[in-house]
Amino acid sequence: MELNVDELLRATVSLFIVMDPIGLIPLIVSLTSNLTKEQSRRVIRSTIYTAAALLIAFALAGHQILQVFGISIESFSIAGGILLLLLSFELLLKGWELKGNAIEMGAVPLAFPLLVGPGAITTTIITLERYGMAVALLSVAIAIALTLLIFSSMHLLYRLLGQLGSLIVSRVMAILIAAVAIEFIISGIEKLFIG
Repeated sequence: MELNVDELLRATVSLFIVMDPIGLIPLIVSLTSNLTKEQSRRVIRSTIYTAAALLIAFALAGHQILQVFGISIESFSIAGGILLLLLSFELLLKGWELKGNAIEMGAVPLAFPLLVGPGAITTTIITLERYGMAVALLSVAIAIALTLLIFSSMHLLYRLLGQLGSLIVSRVMAILIAAVAIEFIISGIEKLFIG
């Protein structure tokens, strides 16, 4: 089966926008500022491994997970879109708020729900349904690789962007997340009620 590059690009961009690793840079920098370089690397590795495991699980078995709960992809698309929309409003109005020990943040809450939350899971499942497993898995692999690249050079990016630049990027990502959310809701409603 031939891989459609356009579909892969569309799926990867959607997933990357929803994951928003650039928007997380200020948060990660501030939470790892008191850690050693090795501890910071461990936090990043934990975040990447957890995020990859979650997304791969949904890329492989997203359809079966929905079937177990008797949920249609259309309903999941609408629900995911609404959750994404709420997430975008929170990001736009307040930014990320996080409490807790920085050492514990690798898997939860950095990987889940900040990097891989309902939006990324919904995006992966919808990609699986629309374009198939190959595109879903490849889009996950590319998005995770880009995220690792960004996190590996986050101090350089943070210096380049500065606090204001990072804030602007984060807010622009919030608008893009809202747009993706609206697409999910419209697509779900169209398929559910129009067919």
